[in-house]
Amino acid sequence: MATDIKDTVRTVEAASVMRLLPSRPRLLALGEPTHGEEALLDLRNDLFRQLVEQEGYRTIAVESDCLRGLLVDDHVTSGGGTLDEVVERGFSHDWGTSAANRELVRWMRAHNEGRPASERVRFAGFDGPLEITHAASPRQALTALHAHLAAHVDPALLPCTAETLDGLLGADDRWTGPAAMWEPARSVGRSAEAVRLRLLADELTALLDAQAPHLAATVPRDERDRARLYGRTATGLLRYHFWMADTSPARLTRLTGVRDLMMADNLLALAERGPVLVHAHNSHLQRERSTVRMGGQSLEWWSAGALVSARLGEEYAFLPTALGTIRHHGVDTPPPDTVEGRLYALPEDRCVVDTARLAAALGEPRPVPRVSPYFGYAPLDPAHLADGDGMVFVKDVPQRQVY
Repeated sequence: MATDIKDTVRTVEAASVMRLLPSRPRLLALGEPTHGEEALLDLRNDLFRQLVEQEGYRTIAVESDCLRGLLVDDHVTSGGGTLDEVVERGFSHDWGTSAANRELVRWMRAHNEGRPASERVRFAGFDGPLEITHAASPRQALTALHAHLAAHVDPALLPCTAETLDGLLGADDRWTGPAAMWEPARSVGRSAEAVRLRLLADELTALLDAQAPHLAATVPRDERDRARLYGRTATGLLRYHFWMADTSPARLTRLTGVRDLMMADNLLALAERGPVLVHAHNSHLQRERSTVRMGGQSLEWWSAGALVSARLGEEYAFLPTALGTIRHHGVDTPPPDTVEGRLYALPEDRCVVDTARLAAALGEPRPVPRVSPYFGYAPLDPAHLADGDGMVFVKDVPQRQVY
């Protein structure tokens, strides 16, 4: 008997998601096809609360600066800083203005109040300290890594002094100038100082690894995890700056790939203490190659989700989100011959979709790809409908933007 499309959808709740999966994944990734819409972040918050209360999830990781995210994690676990300060400083990409992000932080802090450490929820940013216009100086990550090692290992083993690092780093605005994103000659990423810093970052992270038995016996796990994050971030940022100074046609492709590799490394580290709900743009979480147009070029790269999936297998699960309308951006009712159009005809305002059954219900010929009039929204690719673990569909996104 053919599957009716109505039988492929369920309410958006943790139990519906788990029924789609063979087992509870260490990383459950929820994607979004556009940024800046509060309704999608509200849905994320609702699902995370249910995953915490019903499925034992303890961490949420969002597409935001991994170093800034430490401020949020300190607040929700120990009460450090005020809510206003943490929301303003703990998110990148201007996402501290989001009411939904603020509510997420408030709820996590309230949930943790009076609970033992093993039951507290944790927050993480898993993006690098990167913006569309520039990349951060490696100073914070490098100097924090050096300070950690200086405090816990024989000083004679350190490859350099803190003063040497400071001199090589120079002024931070050498690294963060936005002109370097489009003018490779303005980047310091291949200067003699940057080349030396890459070697020192490698030596420092190698020393961290070499001293793992000693550090495990003498340093709390959270402090060790933070040092590993500093090491990953320092080496990733220096690699990113190196490719910012590249003049070859592959420059932007390498930059997108380096960014997602940094994301993947952070997610794999978080998975060690999983399970984790991950939230980011679909393009950073999907298993197939990601594409985007940037600087007049069409770029293709393997996303963080693809990299993590190759390592974790079924312990990584991905649910993209698809949308019906975003009328305030000119995205109106989807055509009926698209996947979004077929789902839009159902009565549910939002639902979890069994994509394998949906693909069977839609049959041949496959629905046509939807074309978006808004550059900031990426429609679902129907060619990969049956390849995923499921999907979330939101019928109408109201005008209540993050920024």
